[in-house]
Amino acid sequence: MNILEIGITVFVFIEFLNIVMLYFIPESKKGNGVGVFNDYHQLIANNDVNDFVGYLINWVAGAKLIFIMIGIVVVIFGNYNTQLFTVIALIVSILSFYWRLFPTILKLDKAGKISPKGYSKILNVMILSFIIGFVLVLVIALV
Repeated sequence: MNILEIGITVFVFIEFLNIVMLYFIPESKKGNGVGVFNDYHQLIANNDVNDFVGYLINWVAGAKLIFIMIGIVVVIFGNYNTQLFTVIALIVSILSFYWRLFPTILKLDKAGKISPKGYSKILNVMILSFIIGFVLVLVIALV
């Protein structure tokens, strides 16, 4: 396995764990569990929006599943250039977190709508770790 395949495989594994969490334990406060959102517990108790909330959670899990499957195909069947550009695409797509998602979770955290308080900082470190990890993989692959 080359460094690109290793990086993509690690990402696929972590995202797989997040998908398991979303599909089977969405109320969890670990991984991508939505239990960190205080409003989640009120929303699922409300029969008027319960199905909609479940749909959105499963939609996110399904979108993550697409990334995983593409990652697996790229690792197994992709050539070096395909793997290289996949890593670049993953860096760019993960960076998009800072455009829309991070400002929102930071706002919710500051408003006391996230438990544990400060979760936005933990999520920031996790996302930065993905980006830094992929940048290191990219640099090693290019050297």
